[in-house]
Amino acid sequence: MKVVIVGCTHTGIAAINEITKRYPDVEVVVYERHNNVSFLSSGVPLYLSGMVDKLETMCYSSPEELAKTGAKININHDVLKVDSETKTITVENLETRKIFTDAYDKLIMATGSYVPLPPIYGVDDSRVLLCKDYNQARAIHETAKNNHRIAIIGGGYVGVELAEGYTSTGHEVTIIQSNEQLLNNYVDPDTSDYVVNLLRENGADVRLGERCQSFENSEDTNEVVVETDKRAYNVDLAIVCTGFLANTDLLQGQVDMTREGAIIVDDYMRSSNPDIYAAGDASVQHFNPDDDNESYIPLATNAIRQGALAGINILGNVQKSMGTQATSALMIYGYTIASTGLTLRNALRKGLNATSVTWEDDYRPDYMPSTEKLTIKLVYDRDSRRVLGAQLISKYEVAQSANAISIVIQNRNTIDELAYIDMLYNPHYDQPFNYLNLVAQQAVDKELS
Repeated sequence: MKVVIVGCTHTGIAAINEITKRYPDVEVVVYERHNNVSFLSSGVPLYLSGMVDKLETMCYSSPEELAKTGAKININHDVLKVDSETKTITVENLETRKIFTDAYDKLIMATGSYVPLPPIYGVDDSRVLLCKDYNQARAIHETAKNNHRIAIIGGGYVGVELAEGYTSTGHEVTIIQSNEQLLNNYVDPDTSDYVVNLLRENGADVRLGERCQSFENSEDTNEVVVETDKRAYNVDLAIVCTGFLANTDLLQGQVDMTREGAIIVDDYMRSSNPDIYAAGDASVQHFNPDDDNESYIPLATNAIRQGALAGINILGNVQKSMGTQATSALMIYGYTIASTGLTLRNALRKGLNATSVTWEDDYRPDYMPSTEKLTIKLVYDRDSRRVLGAQLISKYEVAQSANAISIVIQNRNTIDELAYIDMLYNPHYDQPFNYLNLVAQQAVDKELS
């Protein structure tokens, strides 16, 4: 049995580790077009701010380490074509320019995602950068040294974290977001307002409801003019952070995909072609809160889990995917903003009879030497009383509480169960009733009234 993995991404590495551990007789061949593997793009803001001093530390593995598993790792090799009829791929060695073919018994598409260039005039200007891979991260860091005024196009996680990184190093930052809120895939407008205020308090100019229309290079002043539908901004540098698309052109017309190009897979990571598996940013996810089988959620956590499952299941159905709640978090200016599951806005858009409650108080007793305010927004279905999602904000570390709510959503627990589920009490950590109990009790009380 020969398995070819296209892409040494988080997904690819997880698949390599599982196959070589579980099935040592399987031949594993990997093709990666870049000269590095395992780059954590989420660490770019840390590198930009100086919290991490070497970009190389954002790579948690190497071709040499992966080769020790027994897999054959080919970096600087670009897969040009996949032929699912003959079960072959066409590859170019980017160092020698030699083009050759290779055959497979099973194929795992771990090609990840890319930052799409929006159809905007001037987006290919040298002063307009993208933020995804290792080389782009290096360019962002190097250009920050000699460019003071920065425009960030897009207000998702990457845009918000970059804004914090730039403001913390004294740059003048403008965030331009076409949506009326930040982080719209993960939080509701009220949570977004909190993030906006934090950014503005720290010097960022946040512009919501503005659509970028063009980039004009001003040779006289050596700057770029960012034109939106409302005004123009003269800056030294613009960074495009407008989301990700699945990198799946190699399989167009050969397997079933969504309209956006994400490969549709079953619970075992198989595509519509039983010899082709796909995982991570190249594929869809099952989103548990609303049981959507074709959600596109490009998070590293999903990529690693799905990649591992593709490896586990490569010889047959062994372990099903449990789906995802899209649980995530960021830290800006000392505050943790964590979320899991559906926002109230998205739940209502999907036609659910959803509502929410918001709990605000100190996370632990006020007789302790210190404490911090904690805000929890809990979203639930009024018909089934199932917990659908949550958003948490505090200087106290609440990311693990988002993980706890993720498990609650995964297990389809109700507000009644969460209200009295067993949680520890110690005045160092919480009140006699944990704050997750308390927000659920608040939801129960709302339904009684």
